[in-house]
Amino acid sequence: MSHEKFLDELISTLGADVAQRGAEVPERYHTDWSGTPPQRPLALVRPRSTQEVSAVLRLCTAHKVAVVPQGGLTGLAGAAVPTEGAIALSLERMNSIESTDTRAGLMQVQAGVTLQAVQEAAVAAGMVFGVDLGARGSCQIGGNVSTNAGGNGVLQHGMMREQVLGLEVVLADGTVLPMLRPMLKNNTGYDLKQFFIGAEGTLGVVTRVLLRLRPAPQVTATVLAAMPNFDAALAVLRRMQARFGNSVAAYELMWDNFVQASLSWLRLNAPFDQRHPLLALINVDGKSETPHGGGLREDVQQVLEAAMEAGEVLDAIVAQSVAQAQTLWKLREAPAELNNHMHPPINFDVSLPQAEIGRFAQACEAAFSARWPGKHTLYFGHVGDGNLHVSVDGKTVGGECDAAEAELYRLVGEFQGSVSAEHGIGLHKKPYLQASRTPEELAVMRSIKQALDPLGLMNPGKIFEL
Repeated sequence: MSHEKFLDELISTLGADVAQRGAEVPERYHTDWSGTPPQRPLALVRPRSTQEVSAVLRLCTAHKVAVVPQGGLTGLAGAAVPTEGAIALSLERMNSIESTDTRAGLMQVQAGVTLQAVQEAAVAAGMVFGVDLGARGSCQIGGNVSTNAGGNGVLQHGMMREQVLGLEVVLADGTVLPMLRPMLKNNTGYDLKQFFIGAEGTLGVVTRVLLRLRPAPQVTATVLAAMPNFDAALAVLRRMQARFGNSVAAYELMWDNFVQASLSWLRLNAPFDQRHPLLALINVDGKSETPHGGGLREDVQQVLEAAMEAGEVLDAIVAQSVAQAQTLWKLREAPAELNNHMHPPINFDVSLPQAEIGRFAQACEAAFSARWPGKHTLYFGHVGDGNLHVSVDGKTVGGECDAAEAELYRLVGEFQGSVSAEHGIGLHKKPYLQASRTPEELAVMRSIKQALDPLGLMNPGKIFEL
């Protein structure tokens, strides 16, 4: 069947306000934040309900037309970039927060709701949502589920997977799976929702999500601490966790090259009188009075003083207000400026055995400097959960982006890490997936794909080839 016949049927079934032909599709739907070359989709479909999503997928199956689901288009791995001859299926109109139950700690939302909208609704209800990342104002919950998003809250709450109690998903043939039962314990055979979390839209379209909420902390202490080396940074993390347990909500580590870039790009004042090898942003949640008899900030200060005596902390700032805490956290926002200051930025999102992260960063610096003297690299990340981000200015490696990727992922393999901690595989990391997955694991993934999407229509060419 021709594409024209398919497009005519698509528009007649859903209406011209829902479905647009490719020539009419705005450029923003042609690619995502990954820098992947844009591709005009065959059509753009923006459904308003699960029933319309189901109707779209039934038509696509009948005409053997591929589907690329799209959320907020903030992905950095190219998973939401249309493929030739495929439609783009945007969930942006399905953006309702349908219910919030503070007694049960639940919120049900449509997939197109932004992360920030969920966070704000949770706060308004006296709760918090356990995932946070820089793209919060644009990224959508369906995309967060499909990439198993991480971010700043993983140390305390876990990845997106840990925030999801239920899903509604539409399969390639239009079948709707209503997996929205609100129980933490539900051992009734395969936990089907887990197949779709982190699948990057290759198995089906997430349309609704049942999220877990948690009580909001009474107070949060925010610290910016300077450390002499990575081993000291780990020692401070252990001290904090020994004293405060799971109340250590964030532990973000920034190497000096990242700090200097952030100060310059964001026009911030230096927090300390001198430069230090590493700075850590630390959030500790708690009550205004702690079991140790003092206020939370006082208890945090005691831990810092012990770390200073041990030579693990060189200097520190404990925020005395919410405004000061927000100012300290601005230092971590440099990644939002990467596209403006690196040409292009070559972004890496890897995870490693936690104790090896410092040595890995040193190995990267040595390898890159040997091949590309004068290269510009930034190191930062959610080191409390083993996640390191590396950004390389492509111009300073002579535009040899593929070679830089190959070198870094070679080192990831040597250190027995993962080529993707939280951004997914998409198009960009397909060549390197075997560094983190065995042939046997990949064979099982392909079997699941074949079972749920036998025609290979859901986000084809992403993660791996069939």
